[in-house]
Amino acid sequence: MAAPRIRVLVIDDSASVRQALVDLLERDGDIEVIDTASDPFVAAERLRARTPDVITLDVEMPRMDGLTFLEKLMRQHPIPVVVCSSLTAHGAQTALAALDKGAVAVIEKPRGATPREWQETQINICDAVRAAARARLRRRPTVAPPGPKLTADAILPPRRGDAMLETTEQVVAIGASTGGTEALLEVIRALPADGPGVLVVQHMPERFTTQFAARLDAQCRIRVKEAASGDTVLRGQVLIAPGNRHLLLKRSGARYFVEISDGPLVSRHRPSVDVLFRSTARYAGGNAIGVILTGMGDDGARGLAELRAAGARTIAQDEASCVVFGMPAEAIKRGAVERVLPLDRIAGEVVRLTRAGAAVGPSAAVLA
Repeated sequence: MAAPRIRVLVIDDSASVRQALVDLLERDGDIEVIDTASDPFVAAERLRARTPDVITLDVEMPRMDGLTFLEKLMRQHPIPVVVCSSLTAHGAQTALAALDKGAVAVIEKPRGATPREWQETQINICDAVRAAARARLRRRPTVAPPGPKLTADAILPPRRGDAMLETTEQVVAIGASTGGTEALLEVIRALPADGPGVLVVQHMPERFTTQFAARLDAQCRIRVKEAASGDTVLRGQVLIAPGNRHLLLKRSGARYFVEISDGPLVSRHRPSVDVLFRSTARYAGGNAIGVILTGMGDDGARGLAELRAAGARTIAQDEASCVVFGMPAEAIKRGAVERVLPLDRIAGEVVRLTRAGAAVGPSAAVLA
């Protein structure tokens, strides 16, 4: 028996944006737009008549802004919300505030684009809605989304031959998606100011990552910035992948640095966790620690397996503390995970492993 379609209410004050969202969502056979609303007051009337599984919400609207509506919704009638915002600095700040208030994900508003960009917009929006539908009490079976799904081969071919030259410097690579903004804040806030260099891929649109990095930097002891090509991986610093760009670890002698790359969606994402993990396996090997956090889908599972095979230590967030236990679950199924830990223990384990400085091969058992 086929799973029921995900019912969506679209809220946006722009009629053209509402129609664009309806068109994009209804091309997906698993999603049904049951209604639209031009502002929160109209939305409240729609909600009295029918309860959707997911709401897409603009944050800058007349009469009542999206943040106020979101606060009221979460207090009175919690429904998974995907924030749909414009690519502006103010829009990004507001969207991140919405995540603090309970929104599940942030997506970019549809805009005029090439056929490829339009297809990628559809993939991003539909995947965000699908993840939101699973992020709350109404858990649904995983449904294979439409469209091509490339692997990290599209950006960085698998390494052949011997591993990289030895180096003593350690690197931590972290991947996250749905629910990851708050999970990353908890992990990074607990890291010491002199901790190892950290690279992060969080599935998020461009420009939003600039504000996200600034938000983390303001709340953490360790320095946080959005990565740029050529940035050196330094102790006491976290580099966040820019939205809509892949992040790769590189090395020149004993120096680690990063490269920012365009290219196709990998595992349906750009940036892709698989791309970061593969490059980290190639250039850091047993000096790396790979961490996979909450998120829907399987991005990062293959890459984490490559990290573990290269001798890195690997950690996954446990199901109880995940918003969506998709990415960690897939990594565990692949035998890519050495330790499965609740979110509040991950930073401590990273610190312990970096101080121990020892790596293990791919044969260690998964520990609960």
